[in-house]
Amino acid sequence: MPARPGPLRDRVHEALLDLITSRALPPGRHLVESELARHLGVSRQPVREALQRLSTEGWVDLRPAQGAFVHEPTEAEAEQLGTVRTLLEGEAARLAATAAGADGVGALEVLCAEGERAVAAGDLDRAVALGARFHAKVIELSGNAVLAELAARIDRRVRWYHDPAARQRGPRAWAEHRAITAAIADGDAARATALMRAHTEHIRH
Repeated sequence: MPARPGPLRDRVHEALLDLITSRALPPGRHLVESELARHLGVSRQPVREALQRLSTEGWVDLRPAQGAFVHEPTEAEAEQLGTVRTLLEGEAARLAATAAGADGVGALEVLCAEGERAVAAGDLDRAVALGARFHAKVIELSGNAVLAELAARIDRRVRWYHDPAARQRGPRAWAEHRAITAAIADGDAARATALMRAHTEHIRH
């Protein structure tokens, strides 16, 4: 486990969350305290505390007489999350179109170029990571700190739920990113909003 500042229980929580969101621990996986403690190089107590916290946050299911399991996302949960994401990111694109300067647009264009190269090279992990960076940049360019805070709270869950779909979309996703970037560059708030909403809806469906 990489060294990080803060209490041990927080570091263990973060390490387990990383393993879950990266799907190194896939949905439905039985989580055995002793195995996780050995893997992370810690005692069982901070692992137990982290699993309790992850259960409260909805990442882990604690089943009586069975133990802890990585939560398996339901269709209804994914639908609800997708709706919230569409609203937040549509608004972020609208605000970015009114606030982003040349440097911000340039950063989006660089991300698009890198994403397209990753897709062409068949590097899906990098393409997905760059896609997340693209969306984060649009949110940053919105200039709305409250919106950015809300988006950050659901970002990990969005990527966890929708990562498989994001991997399948490849070139189409980056064509949509290009169109969103062009709308922001043109200062066309209505078009940027519509394109971002359509983009997030494609992933949700």
